Amino acid sequence: MATQAIRPVRKLDERHLARQRWARAGWVYGTMLALAVFFIGPFYVAFLGSLKDNPLEWPFRYSFAQTQPKNWAAAWRLGQLGAGNPWTGGFAPGAEIPFQISYFVEEGQEPEPPTVTVPTRRAGAGLGAIFDEVQAAPYAQVSEVQEVSRRPAVVGGQPGQVVTYAFTIRYPKGDATANQPTVPRLPLDVEAPRGQQYYAATLDPNRLERRGRVASWDSVTPGFFGYVFRNYVRVFNEARDPNTGASFFLRWTANTFFVSLVVVLTTLLFASLGGYALARMYLPGKNYLFAFIVFTMTVPSQATFISNYLVLRDLGLLGSLWGMIVWSAVGAGAVFIMKQFFESIPREIEEAALMDGATPVTTFFRIILPMAAPALGALTILTFQGMWNEFFKAAVVLSGQQASYTLPLGLSFFRSAYGVAGDWGLMLASAFLSMIPIIILFVVFQRYFVEGVSTSALKG
Repeated sequence: MATQAIRPVRKLDERHLARQRWARAGWVYGTMLALAVFFIGPFYVAFLGSLKDNPLEWPFRYSFAQTQPKNWAAAWRLGQLGAGNPWTGGFAPGAEIPFQISYFVEEGQEPEPPTVTVPTRRAGAGLGAIFDEVQAAPYAQVSEVQEVSRRPAVVGGQPGQVVTYAFTIRYPKGDATANQPTVPRLPLDVEAPRGQQYYAATLDPNRLERRGRVASWDSVTPGFFGYVFRNYVRVFNEARDPNTGASFFLRWTANTFFVSLVVVLTTLLFASLGGYALARMYLPGKNYLFAFIVFTMTVPSQATFISNYLVLRDLGLLGSLWGMIVWSAVGAGAVFIMKQFFESIPREIEEAALMDGATPVTTFFRIILPMAAPALGALTILTFQGMWNEFFKAAVVLSGQQASYTLPLGLSFFRSAYGVAGDWGLMLASAFLSMIPIIILFVVFQRYFVEGVSTSALKG
């Protein structure tokens, strides 16, 4: 009887402990989820802002034209009809674009058809305003606007009716000798008479003006990317070199990749060699040398930039990416990290390699360096991220050479070129594009932050 009484008590204790474990796990994961939302939330809002035509709108809306699947499908179809390109759209000879727009008319007012025009409109602000672009206005022909349906409706508490109009935009195809270019965009303005308010359209407009009477599209044949990710497309299409027409953003991205990769390689090479020498080899005064290296870590680069500037000037490296590389080839912090890591490796491993006939060079490159993969991976991320986001050195070395800019300096240039015009959508899009390589690098090398030297030694 006593044994039977003990068993239910044990089961209750086990259930209680299990509930406690689940409760602790729930609190931990709940806290982590809350922190993730807290830190990722601003980035999510900024990403949504990069998709909007007006990122500064208030109150901020999380559901807008670019996030609605019906507009995705409409933009894809209109891009296909306009130039046979459902991704970025256009307006090509022979195109016929059927379009519908609906207005709400209050009860007691007779509807009137709107006025449809294809305006001459530049691509955007900043650098996009200085380039000549083929306009659709000389080639587009708009058919007569016809009413196709009416239905009763109540909008804002006001009874009335929704009237739908239809029209077609054509690009007549000439003979073989006619010079008919493919136009990148087909802008459109539709103005309704007073008392009529915009209600819906085949594709939601980019802007509504005059209290909803005027609906304006930057392009009614945008394609999927040209509508949903319009600001991202503009980053590559509008920000171009006035002399060559090449994309500034692509050039800046290539420059940043080149500088970051070269600096990562030189840092890994010299930091590992220097760290191993300080950790294992006998060097007269190496403790004083290490103390000096630690001291230089406390000196900011702003305190020595004048001397570095003069050296780079005398070497003729100002305005060159190689000037950035020479200035940042290896840092004291990298040597410190590798020295501390090598000291944590047991000496018995090197002694065993020496007994097997391995030379110090073979021991370092064939045994010690593979074991240092966690430190090298972490150093790769830290160095690449530091160079990818380096602004001060780029501003000192590359100032005035727009073709040689790196991304941080280029984004600052965007701020001066587009921020004055209030074109914050393009700036947000360029900032998010510049984040992608760092995110990919972290995902690839993140395991090195948690992998220890003991695990590496066992694998070796």
